[in-house]
Amino acid sequence: MKWSAEAEAAINAVPFFVRKKVRKKVEAHAQSRGKKEVDIEDVTSLKKKFLSKGGMENEIQGYDISTCFGGEGCSNSANSCAELLVGIQSIMDEAEILTFLKKSVPGGLKFHHEFRVSLSDCPNACSRPQIVDIGIIGAVRPVAGTKECTRCMACVDACPDKAICLETKEHPLIDQDLCLLCGKCITACPTGTIEKSEQGFRVLLGGRLGRHPRLALEVPGIQSQQKVLAIVENCLTFYKTHSKNGNRFSKILTSLDQVLP
Repeated sequence: MKWSAEAEAAINAVPFFVRKKVRKKVEAHAQSRGKKEVDIEDVTSLKKKFLSKGGMENEIQGYDISTCFGGEGCSNSANSCAELLVGIQSIMDEAEILTFLKKSVPGGLKFHHEFRVSLSDCPNACSRPQIVDIGIIGAVRPVAGTKECTRCMACVDACPDKAICLETKEHPLIDQDLCLLCGKCITACPTGTIEKSEQGFRVLLGGRLGRHPRLALEVPGIQSQQKVLAIVENCLTFYKTHSKNGNRFSKILTSLDQVLP
């Protein structure tokens, strides 16, 4: 749906973590009025609705899951989160987070009370998984195989993180401490010398913004889809058991051992 320049500027002023949700609400409001373009009046009307008594609380679903553009054919995708998304949505629904929040949060719900999950298909992390309650990043670990290397340097040129060296070795030397598991070197290698040794997901827990921001804690290693879902279930159980008066997951999570299976 088209947006006027004034309306676009107004929606861009909305905090990013609810901007996508608000944009959809504004477009639905405009469509209900038979309009083909969103103007500033539509944005203003929805703003008044959100700020009215109970207006924001009526829009809160209890949790929010954001995704990147990987599912739309992004060439950077290391591992698709599409199937994982379905499983996480099911777990979140079963956990009845909204019911829990209504019982435990005094003074009415706001968007920052929602439990936030973010999925990205690669370490570019367009959906910002480092600053939410649970962040998932698609990952693939490269390894130098036995096929002959022509030393074309394609892998070195493709690596954004300077994790591959070919200067003193007949085969590529991959620095796993520098590697962010994006798989670009695997795609770039014309001889198949660099192979995929492991594919799955990186898991980050307990990130947040706000007055006291914190980057999420990363679970060591690459996790299978089954392991990721188990971690999500454990996180929700821990959250519902220990969160009081609307405390965020990141406020009560002090160690990964608290939630790992």
